[in-house]
Amino acid sequence: MNISEKQCTIQSSVTFIGVGLHTGEKVNLEICPAPDNHGYKFQRIDLEGQPIIPADVDLVVSTERGTTLEHKGARVYTTEHVLAALVGCGIDNALIKLDAPEIPIMDGSALPYVKAINEVGIQEQTAERIYFELEENIPWEDLEKQIEFLAIPDKVYRLTVMVDYNSPILGTQHASMYHLGEFNTEIAACRTFVFLRELEYLATHNLIKGGDLDNAIVLVDRTDVTKEELSRLAKLLGKEDLNISIEGLGVLNSSKLQYENEPARHKLLDIVGDLALVGMPIKAHILAARPGHSGNVRFAKVLKEQIKKQQQKGKYFDLTKTPVYSITDIEKLLPHRYPFLLVDKIMEIHEESIVGVKNVTLNEPMFTGHFPGNPVFPGVLQIEAMAQVGGIFALSKVEEPHLYSTYFMKIDKVRFKAKIIPGDTIVFELHLLSPIRRGLVEMAGTAYVNGKVVAEAEMLAQVIKDKEA
Repeated sequence: MNISEKQCTIQSSVTFIGVGLHTGEKVNLEICPAPDNHGYKFQRIDLEGQPIIPADVDLVVSTERGTTLEHKGARVYTTEHVLAALVGCGIDNALIKLDAPEIPIMDGSALPYVKAINEVGIQEQTAERIYFELEENIPWEDLEKQIEFLAIPDKVYRLTVMVDYNSPILGTQHASMYHLGEFNTEIAACRTFVFLRELEYLATHNLIKGGDLDNAIVLVDRTDVTKEELSRLAKLLGKEDLNISIEGLGVLNSSKLQYENEPARHKLLDIVGDLALVGMPIKAHILAARPGHSGNVRFAKVLKEQIKKQQQKGKYFDLTKTPVYSITDIEKLLPHRYPFLLVDKIMEIHEESIVGVKNVTLNEPMFTGHFPGNPVFPGVLQIEAMAQVGGIFALSKVEEPHLYSTYFMKIDKVRFKAKIIPGDTIVFELHLLSPIRRGLVEMAGTAYVNGKVVAEAEMLAQVIKDKEA
């Protein structure tokens, strides 16, 4: 989790009018701002009681040509594109109201949603954005359908997709998103697609009633398609007046692909939308081979189980690796000495964060008088230890740190969540809340014991040069 990041919603509501790709029904959709920790929720305002359907992978009831959610009898179809747009725009909380069962297909991509969200703007909120940060590799595969997924730990949300449809049109295609910042510019505009050979099946199975050449790419991978066949398909789709033309292999009506690998990029878009159903923003590299909504949703359930597993065991810190600063290094940075030097080692230090360790032992002098017979590490010393870790971070950013002192100006939002006793190892993780300016360092810290949070605080300090060389 990067504590400098806050949750976000949209500045004001945005509305859309369109048709559902599969139901063909006209639909009015409104994306509304929502409060902190609300997440994504759909609301069927056309039904009695205006029921709400949370965007939760456990509520998926169908993945046939789209992802369908149902809660207490209320359904919403084809949720993936609008969810992908919300993720791509960095929106954490939104209420999506609609007056029909299916999200409007618009142009077959996520771009109309992205543009509208960016036009009204994003509103930063108070609550912190908490990421699902993967701690181990998570593989998953469906051998029968040859679907493969692999999630590996990463500092950003990254996706790599391979599609292979045994088609002379697609061949094998790859698409990548190196970080979420690329979604709006490289992925959002990529349209949904279908093969000409699939149209009859979809039409006879009561799907794609709202489909036309303005909201889907139709790929043609046969050379023997006749005018009669095209006319029959047009009639089957209820588009008798549609003028369809085709020349060899390619795209129906010569609608040019925006990218040579636009189908693979759209599959990546679908993954972003479907994985939004895990309920948390993701930091991991997801690799997918031959994905589809069914595989996406099943893998999303695997990730949701992993979230529960990691939350139960708490946050993991590798304390076996060589520290960045040992106790002798710390003594060169901080003026404190026994019994007031409360940091034993620094495990990590980055551009905006630091991780430090304090080992609590019974032979420390405070236990002589602080609850004799029931030794508890004092809360004020927990905050002092956290502050010393923050002081090390601040001094690490200046040249000749031995000429500087760190003075704390404010401590806020202090919370103690569990007692700490001798034998415990406290891990302090601090993040910058804002860039360092004029020597002012504002940080938020969390203290962990065995991966569980035991204390939290925000603090403001100033680094002042008060010594001569």
